[in-house]
Amino acid sequence: MHGRRRAPIGDKAGGSPVPAEAHNPIPAPEQGPDSPPAPPSRQAAARRGDEALSSAAVRIAVVIPTLEEEDRITHTIQSARAPGVEIIVADGGSRDATRERAVAAGARVVAAAPGRARQLEAGARAAEADAILFLHADTQLPSGWADAVRAALADPAVVGGAFAFRFAEPGLALRLVEWGVRARLALAGLPYGDQALFARRSALDAIGGVPQAPIMEDLDLARALRRRGRLALLALPVTTSARRYLARGVLRTLAKNTLALFGWALGVDRARIAAWYRR
Repeated sequence: MHGRRRAPIGDKAGGSPVPAEAHNPIPAPEQGPDSPPAPPSRQAAARRGDEALSSAAVRIAVVIPTLEEEDRITHTIQSARAPGVEIIVADGGSRDATRERAVAAGARVVAAAPGRARQLEAGARAAEADAILFLHADTQLPSGWADAVRAALADPAVVGGAFAFRFAEPGLALRLVEWGVRARLALAGLPYGDQALFARRSALDAIGGVPQAPIMEDLDLARALRRRGRLALLALPVTTSARRYLARGVLRTLAKNTLALFGWALGVDRARIAAWYRR
């Protein structure tokens, strides 16, 4: 992805600014009633290009990071299938049948160094699309998701977004977690990665790609995108597995997630947060 970025156009290093008059010593002739229309400015052309991209059938790439996900990857890929959508599985070294099942389900598999941030970056670099959607392997997209993403990106001010969130499993404690997610979005406007974050390719390139961190790279990504424009929080919910909550205890996991969020907000060293969280 980083190879795609272009260096900004500007003055040469050490050069002096050149007065505008030096570039145009002869005034341009005035436009008469029969004169052809003046060519559009670069800014106007760029705006029209952005609007055309926004309103067209935007090409979307879905990037799914995996590690030992043979039991879930087929269903996740099936949920992501849609016209004009490329599906890329960024595998971090699975020793089970994850890769084979991903290929059989119609995805392209790329190898990546283990670690979610590194895998997301590898998948995004491999994608050829106007927008990238990052999907956890235990999360499924709803019907109509691609149309919802394209509708959101029809607004040139929107640089990305995320979906609403719900668990696949029943239980009062899990409903409490869902309520907490809605409260966090209402107060901070920062979605987590299990809400299927998506971004315009141009915005992702502008922030330098997926932020590389050992944990909570999703919040880094959402915050960086929000500095570039607006995040659209869609009403359609993705459905994610509560397997980690159920394995570790719902309330205990909720408490750890909340403390990790405070640590992230306070700027605590990310490696320390990761080591504590994974104990």
